[in-house]
Amino acid sequence: MAGLIKECIILAGGLGTRLRSAVPDLPKCMAPVAGRPFLAWVIDYFQQQGIERFIFSLGYRHEAIEAFLHEQYPHLQIACTIEEEPLGTGGAIKLACSKALQQDVLVLNGDTIFTIQLDQLSSFHAAHAADCTLCLKPMQHFDRYGVVELAADQSISSFQEKQYYEAGYINGGVYALQVASFLQEALPEKFSFEKDYLEQQYAQRKMYGLIQDRYFIDIGIPQDFEKANQEFKTLQF
Repeated sequence: MAGLIKECIILAGGLGTRLRSAVPDLPKCMAPVAGRPFLAWVIDYFQQQGIERFIFSLGYRHEAIEAFLHEQYPHLQIACTIEEEPLGTGGAIKLACSKALQQDVLVLNGDTIFTIQLDQLSSFHAAHAADCTLCLKPMQHFDRYGVVELAADQSISSFQEKQYYEAGYINGGVYALQVASFLQEALPEKFSFEKDYLEQQYAQRKMYGLIQDRYFIDIGIPQDFEKANQEFKTLQF
């Protein structure tokens, strides 16, 4: 389809400190889920969605991920950036954007899978000429996430802090990002994409939210890691 985003950045530098029992010496995205590294599930899903080129933002134990990619995905179009020291999510995305070849990229977290429909996101992002489009997941009865509120035109109207919510839209950690406009931002080398870019700039930039009520799981805590191990045995993405 014309306008489909075909390139993505996967943030895969996390230490996985809360998953130490499961992955004692590996990055979090390499945690084994239903017999495969979690990262493999992420790559396969987004290949199915039309992503052709992957930029991996690496840090901790990057050699393990590079070896895995070389062995399991020898024909995949890959670029890697390596943080010599932690740059925060924003710094990691900024560094990875320097390797981007397309005008717009998809940005993902390597320890989360949110089965968004990429054609819908690409069309929406292009139609709104957005600087950044966030994929939002409707959720009920939660306190682990903050919520994102939208105006009538689906532009971001506010970010609300983590607390207990009966219902709301959470930031699913999947973004369509306009590369040139992001790289023009006066941001430091180390910064938080969420706090220092999204939450500070949404009122001045063209930032929108696209609601997609699709499967979502973040394996960052042990109970969700165990849940993924059970669900992925039978889940059809």
